[in-house]
Amino acid sequence: MDNGSFRVTGDVELIDAEGNKYETKPTFSLCRCGMSKKMPFCDGNHKGKFESCVRAKAVLDE
Repeated sequence: MDNGSFRVTGDVELIDAEGNKYETKPTFSLCRCGMSKKMPFCDGNHKGKFESCVRAKAVLDE
């Protein structure tokens, strides 16, 4: 989401770098700004304080 979290939907297992599993719901949001008090999940602390509009580049088969 522009200026906000990564929105994740579907049957996804969330595991950190140390192998710890997080309990998730069918839809959840991951923090991108680092201000969340519920890491790795977004708690809305970014509002008005974080700007990022990342776009994936299209890759064409050669």
